[in-house]
Amino acid sequence: MMIRDKRRTLALHSEAFVHQYLMFSIKILAERKSVTEEWVKAAKSTKQHVMVQVGGCPLPDVLELAKHAEQVGVDSILCLPELYFKPSTPHELINYLKIVGEAAPKTPLLYYHIPAWTGVNINMANFLNESVGKIPTFHGIKYTSNDLDGGAAALRANDGKYALLAAAFTLGFDSAIATTLNILPQYSVQILNAINDSNVEEARAIQNKLTAASSVITKNGAWVPTMKVAMNLITPINVGLARPPLQNLTTELSNEMQNSLKAEAVL
Repeated sequence: MMIRDKRRTLALHSEAFVHQYLMFSIKILAERKSVTEEWVKAAKSTKQHVMVQVGGCPLPDVLELAKHAEQVGVDSILCLPELYFKPSTPHELINYLKIVGEAAPKTPLLYYHIPAWTGVNINMANFLNESVGKIPTFHGIKYTSNDLDGGAAALRANDGKYALLAAAFTLGFDSAIATTLNILPQYSVQILNAINDSNVEEARAIQNKLTAASSVITKNGAWVPTMKVAMNLITPINVGLARPPLQNLTTELSNEMQNSLKAEAVL
């Protein structure tokens, strides 16, 4: 889900979804820049909102990626916290994001709150309250956590001037960021269409199909390596294998996934 400032609403250009390009430190800078450039080119015809994640590497590299993202014309920038010298207070996180924002002063900046991966679990309500007026380009956060109490508190931050976007079309939202869109986009589109037609039962049935397929994909490994195998099996795009230190599936486990996806009528 994302939390954004209502005063600075981001334009979501696709019909239903924002393309969020998440890149982490396994890719070298030149590769990250190259892929960003290609997505910006592609979005000129697809009319998607391109949000590029620039964090996950040393600060000088983060700043270089932020500058590059603005130069090539991305719609917004998403940034992880410093991952080695981890911030432990809202003040430290604000200072870090202010530096990143100054590298791309014309591009909306969002903070990527995903404590299960980063180990940075600063109270987001306190951060949002303290950040007001301190980061000129700051537009909100991407909240990825099972701490719903923390999410609710963030929703009330800054006197309720933030809005919460959840991937729950039944609540009236028509935009989502979901990794499964890379693999099975038709299910999410069908869910949205069913909700728009007030057909909740059909939406639930399609959601069950998507959940079952996701369970098959992630059964025998971490999300990134298994997602790559699934994309190679289901889509016409060969994305190759994951890089070290991630561990790829064995041939046997890849074949098991293929057979299970056939059983779920995905292939």
